[in-house]
Amino acid sequence: MGLAITALVACSGNSRVHKPAELVPVTNQFDLQPVWSTSVGSSETFSFDPVVAGDAVYAASHRGNLVKVDLMSGNKVWEVSVLDRLSVGPGSDGRVTAVVSTKGNVFAYDDAGKQLWNVNVGGEVLSEPVVAGGVVVIRTLGDRFLGLDAQTGVRKWIYQRQQSALSLRVGYGMLPINNEVIVTGFAGGRFGMIAIANGGLIWETPVSFPKGFSEIERLNDVSAKPSMEGEIVCAVSYQGRIGCGQARTGNLLWFKDFSSFTGTAQSRDMVFSSNEKSHVTAFSTKDGSQIWENMQLTYRDVGEPLAVGRVLLMGDAQGYVHAFSQANGELVARIRHDSSPVTAAPVAVGGLILIQSQGGKLAAYSPK
Repeated sequence: MGLAITALVACSGNSRVHKPAELVPVTNQFDLQPVWSTSVGSSETFSFDPVVAGDAVYAASHRGNLVKVDLMSGNKVWEVSVLDRLSVGPGSDGRVTAVVSTKGNVFAYDDAGKQLWNVNVGGEVLSEPVVAGGVVVIRTLGDRFLGLDAQTGVRKWIYQRQQSALSLRVGYGMLPINNEVIVTGFAGGRFGMIAIANGGLIWETPVSFPKGFSEIERLNDVSAKPSMEGEIVCAVSYQGRIGCGQARTGNLLWFKDFSSFTGTAQSRDMVFSSNEKSHVTAFSTKDGSQIWENMQLTYRDVGEPLAVGRVLLMGDAQGYVHAFSQANGELVARIRHDSSPVTAAPVAVGGLILIQSQGGKLAAYSPK
């Protein structure tokens, strides 16, 4: 039977033992102008991502607050209180919105905020649900995937992977593509593609392999959400490697030694990631050659990245959001979103940048 361990570096960052770098002065080359702001409630020690579907943003808090917010105005369309405390942010396709409690209960709501169903999946869930193709995909910590009918909650399929001897006790991000498949990482340095309709494994590829003597040294899970741009998909493992390959087949084009638990972001020609020291690096998606590295945010515990336009955005543990030039890694802008950590990736939609902090501040910004 596999064992899960809490990844302290992933959950609480390196700032416990390392002093974060002082912020270097930045002359903003563009501004992120606030458009609207609202509070959805604290995620406490968890990381809650907002999700956009249609003209609305869905967000939640650890205490069970679930809200639907109008994308352009920031007005709350509806707000419900889930009976249990939540462990992850919501999944939604705009018709059905699902959240999961710390007890493994899945709650689904319709587009008016009325509860549709509630089922228990028999395990702890730290990965955000995916709602796509009429299916709610749930991933438990035991490496079990369940496909639930979005309207009824009835189980349509189950996919169980063999557990590793030791794995990270973190959420494993799932990237939905075209309402047909999800790309996600696995323990042991592997990632793959799963069909949403029936849970079938389409392909599976190792990006890295365990190294070292102890089980902890050999941890190299692909826990962060993979990224995709065009026909290229990229993934990174903890204590392992970063690599990119063909999305249709999973065949890797290249891989390099690297370690990250915050994942990857892609532009047309580059893939970006940060390591445990919060050093941010850009690689060529064609051959993996390093294009630049920025070490100015050392130990500031940067969060998930977003590549949008000509910049790379990521928050840090003190509530700042930093913008890097994709071309050369120069810091080109900075804002203070909140006083609490920004670990979730910013979301770019409709000309806006959406950011949610662990303190519960959800805000939309317009790049100017």
